[in-house]
Amino acid sequence: MGSYDEADSGNIVVINDYEDSQLATPPMEQPKVVGAAAAQAPIISSYNDKIRPLLDCLPEIVKNISAKLDANVSELEKMPKALTSIADATQAMMRIIQAAKESLKKLLWRGEFDEYPEDNTKHGTARFVEMLNRFSDELHNCEESNLSKDFLTEEIKVLEDVKGIELPNFLPCEAFLRILRRKVERISYLPIKFTEKNWDYVDDVVMSVLTRHSEMYYHLKVAAKGAAHNLVQKLREQSINWVKEIAEMEKLTGYTCNPDYMMEWNKLMNQKDHFINQISGTNMRPLPCSVNLQGFGEIQVEHLRQHSNVSILQQAFDLKMRMVAYWKIFKVRLVDSMALHLQYRVHNLVNNDIDEIVKELMGPEGHGIEKMLVESPAVVAKREKLKNSIKVLKESKDSVAKIMDRIVLYDAYLV
Repeated sequence: MGSYDEADSGNIVVINDYEDSQLATPPMEQPKVVGAAAAQAPIISSYNDKIRPLLDCLPEIVKNISAKLDANVSELEKMPKALTSIADATQAMMRIIQAAKESLKKLLWRGEFDEYPEDNTKHGTARFVEMLNRFSDELHNCEESNLSKDFLTEEIKVLEDVKGIELPNFLPCEAFLRILRRKVERISYLPIKFTEKNWDYVDDVVMSVLTRHSEMYYHLKVAAKGAAHNLVQKLREQSINWVKEIAEMEKLTGYTCNPDYMMEWNKLMNQKDHFINQISGTNMRPLPCSVNLQGFGEIQVEHLRQHSNVSILQQAFDLKMRMVAYWKIFKVRLVDSMALHLQYRVHNLVNNDIDEIVKELMGPEGHGIEKMLVESPAVVAKREKLKNSIKVLKESKDSVAKIMDRIVLYDAYLV
């Protein structure tokens, strides 16, 4: 009896038939050996030593062969059929794009993660919130949001630069806009960085989803990933341009209809007289090096005593408080705008823009689809490997069945 062996390729070595001379059915006229003589007969001894163990191991061999055969047949049936026509390729492409589109809606819009329960890097809606919160934190903790550093220094310099022949204590609009432009310019990299990170993430998710749905169609997978990447890069560029426009608009005009602006400004301005007295008051000796202001904390003021013009200090204080009140509203407005823009762009991507992939895959006059008719070498090799394995497994199963039938007959004869 030959041995049962399962090779790495999935093939089964066919079991060799036991020697015909050993298993052949004996002539009917041969008398049976009974009693003590039977126990000592060479053929009975050979049966007990060689044949009987096969009856114990063959069922397990058949079970293993059948299990491997079923697995290979199942895997072959799940493999995609070879695309043999433009119509087949087009239908396959549409199925893949629609499946990918639905997956992206779940991950990036609806917050349904059943397709990636363990891989939270693909849980798009949750990751968007994290990135938005980081952006908000960076904006609120950046240098331009430091309210106490070099207090009033920039405001005084700007007021001196824009002063002209005008009414006393008149606060020029240009002074406010000049400071606003500088502050917006200094933080403009933050929304751009946020936008780039968001689209980098979207690109990664789109690539992963398309790869999963088109894995068995090599040329379609490569073409679809290339088309999707081009689409995401185009949307990314559009978003960055939008962010830059937002920054430019904020530089041109300081405006809000939010009533919190006036309430915040009035609250801060209530401290003006106290602050000015702490700097230039004549009744205090020695003058304090710092002043505590609500909303600012302890402010160093020694550097302000070189300015003898109290009017300039009052205007600078006013300008500072206007900017502080306005900057709070600006930061909230910017974060809100980025969140709304992100949602809008992602919604358009998963519902509408993703269809542009089909147009790029089709190519001019539909010739692009022809490339998808060629299967990848890996898929062709796998299909042939499965077919060969199934053929050998069937042959092995038949051989074992024949051997078992002979053993059963021989066993019946001896009994």
